[in-house]
Amino acid sequence: MYASVKFFIYTMDGSLLMLVAIVIFVLEAADIRTGTPNFSFDYIIRTVHLSPATSLWLFLAFFLAFAVKVPMFPFHTWLPDAHVEAPTAGSVVLAGIMLKLGTFGFIRLAVPLFPEVAMRDDVRSVILGLAVVGIIYGALVSLVQPDFKKLVAYSSVSHLGFVMLGIFALTVQSVQGALLVMINHGISTGALFFLIGMIYERRHTRMIESYGGIARTVPLFATLLTIVSLSSIGVPGTNGFVGEFLVLVGSFRTEPVFAVISATAVIFAAAYLLWAIQRILFNPLDKPENEHIPDLNRRELAIMIPLIAGIIWLGVYPAPVLRRMEVAATRFVEHVESRAFRAVVER
Repeated sequence: MYASVKFFIYTMDGSLLMLVAIVIFVLEAADIRTGTPNFSFDYIIRTVHLSPATSLWLFLAFFLAFAVKVPMFPFHTWLPDAHVEAPTAGSVVLAGIMLKLGTFGFIRLAVPLFPEVAMRDDVRSVILGLAVVGIIYGALVSLVQPDFKKLVAYSSVSHLGFVMLGIFALTVQSVQGALLVMINHGISTGALFFLIGMIYERRHTRMIESYGGIARTVPLFATLLTIVSLSSIGVPGTNGFVGEFLVLVGSFRTEPVFAVISATAVIFAAAYLLWAIQRILFNPLDKPENEHIPDLNRRELAIMIPLIAGIIWLGVYPAPVLRRMEVAATRFVEHVESRAFRAVVER
């Protein structure tokens, strides 16, 4: 009940603010002769011109709505509670779909509608700073979690911080990397939640200390958990590496300090996930209840094999996906830069 109410309050409050901003936009775009509201996004983005102060307040409304959905630090506290209390399917939907609504909202709505605000040095610095704090904070808090599911939940805060860094660094490479991290996070973190749910059904505990050495009894589970964990860390050859590498390379061109600080999160990610799988899979098998755990069945393997294939494919040969993204990423960067420059000139 606590997690449900917290989730509802956080997401509803942010969404109501965005609804108010949308209503203002619609009224500003109304037909001059009839007063009929205009709901056309393309018309609004081309023709509606707001004062700098109004644009700032409306951008903040959109920002809060999407920052909660991402979730960015410090609007993230609903996420670990929701993940831990949700069933496996709920956690997979949260990781694979809902968290992407926030980052998609920034790319599709908040930044294109308010490029002159989003690219202001003070606003951009605050958002990039929060993204980097989220990257480091999420990794450090994951390091001390005793609950494996909560560990993965906090790692999501870190991964999605890379997405925000890539979007607001505003280079084609960083935006492509942000889009790829969104896809990769859904695959890798969704796979981790699936595996956690599968082992929970056998042992009815998510506490890392309750396991130890189970690679001897569930070798298929151990193999898949290791592969998925390496992809979440961002080991070369897995999908996680490509997206984060592009974000860091692209953001280094415009925001070198933030990029260098964010790169340290890769070390923390290796620390918390490798330590976790060591304690779960490779420590001594010293608990009798772990000696007869059944391994993954055919249905569970059928769920996991496509995810493992995606991890390897996007890690080894991401070119087809990146080619499809390049045009959209280039248009996004050009649109934002041109609108922001025009706004500066008009002022």
